[in-house]
Amino acid sequence: MNLRPRAVRALLSLLLLACVLAASAARAQLTIEIIGGGGTTIPIAVVPFAGEANYPYPLTSIVGADLARSGLFKLIDSEGINPRPTRAEDVRFGDWTGRGADAVTVGSVTPRSDGRVEVRFFLLDTVKQTQLAGFSYVVTPAQFRITAHQIADIIYEKLTGDVGVFSTRIAYIAKQGTRYELMVADSDGYNPQTIVTSTEPMLTPKWSPDGSRIAYVSLENKKPIIYVQSLATGQRQVLANFRGSNSAPSWAPDGNRLAVTLSRDGLSQIYLINADGSGVTRLMNSPGIDTEANFAPDGKSILFTSDRGGSPQIYRLTLGSGAVERMTFDGSYNVSPRHLPDGKGFIFVRRDGGRFNLAISDFATRQVQVLTQGADDESPSVAPNGKLILYASENGGRGILAAVSSDGRVKQRLTAAASDVREPAWGPLTK
Repeated sequence: MNLRPRAVRALLSLLLLACVLAASAARAQLTIEIIGGGGTTIPIAVVPFAGEANYPYPLTSIVGADLARSGLFKLIDSEGINPRPTRAEDVRFGDWTGRGADAVTVGSVTPRSDGRVEVRFFLLDTVKQTQLAGFSYVVTPAQFRITAHQIADIIYEKLTGDVGVFSTRIAYIAKQGTRYELMVADSDGYNPQTIVTSTEPMLTPKWSPDGSRIAYVSLENKKPIIYVQSLATGQRQVLANFRGSNSAPSWAPDGNRLAVTLSRDGLSQIYLINADGSGVTRLMNSPGIDTEANFAPDGKSILFTSDRGGSPQIYRLTLGSGAVERMTFDGSYNVSPRHLPDGKGFIFVRRDGGRFNLAISDFATRQVQVLTQGADDESPSVAPNGKLILYASENGGRGILAAVSSDGRVKQRLTAAASDVREPAWGPLTK
């Protein structure tokens, strides 16, 4: 194949760009450190699957890391068990109860003639001596990591009763020098992908309910404009570029509309807008600033931040009636509300003595619990199962992400080498 000099230069430029983006993604990959565990943990043995050592991604190491990171599991050593079980019928329950394991998972990785691999696994309750789960997947080796996350989700759900979120993805903004990147990664920080780059700040990425699009704010044209980016095609569209500021996008549960904050008519107010940018409707007429809308899981109401009462507080708008109710009263600064997925409460940021921390409030009792103790905790994003909250914080003067459980006991720190990371957004459950 003969390439003209111009084509050679173009090809080299593309290769150079690919190398730059790959290096950038490596620097922005998140490393998760557990800095606080839960209370009672479930002791489980994750036995290495037969045949997995022949592949670059041992599934059980990923499964074990997922479970350990949740703070709800204690990994039991499986070394020395002979022969090593690979099927449910191979498990001698006394081997595992003697080591204190309440559960054990075993399995195998078997190559197929078509280049794919069959992954089989079994989860057993060693105390009741029963099988809790057994699944088989036919995947390519490139799908090992997502398969491991799916296995961890099944184990989590069977042993806790809650939905697992290890197969989900997260988005965040990474800043390296003067470069801003909108990143998407697996929930454990691996496989970071650069979605958008800019020399101007990007803010508040928000996943669509089906996980196919991300709405975000970019200042690339020297003013806040809201864009919607397709992850499948890479195409993006302008959602809101009106006079003044366009900010704080929030998807409705049906994915057809968003709530946004616009200042096109004067003060910043909340509007509804269709996902294609049409049908802009103002929701309220407030004498103050209304912003940071967040839809309830049923789509019937919106939490938002407003200073209409003299200080930033959280309010709830019932969309059907237009009724507005104040939700926070303790303290002079409460912002950034995020509904819990079960609709029973919300997470928010409160200021207390000059420190900004995450708190949780229950709708029924109005009780508030402070979850974090940092100096500058902000931008909360709730996991789809409501058990963890991802947020932005600081460590050593550098922006990091952190996570805390909804009961405040499990704590994690997520850092990226050579990057400031901010504005986290937890993606929806995968279908």
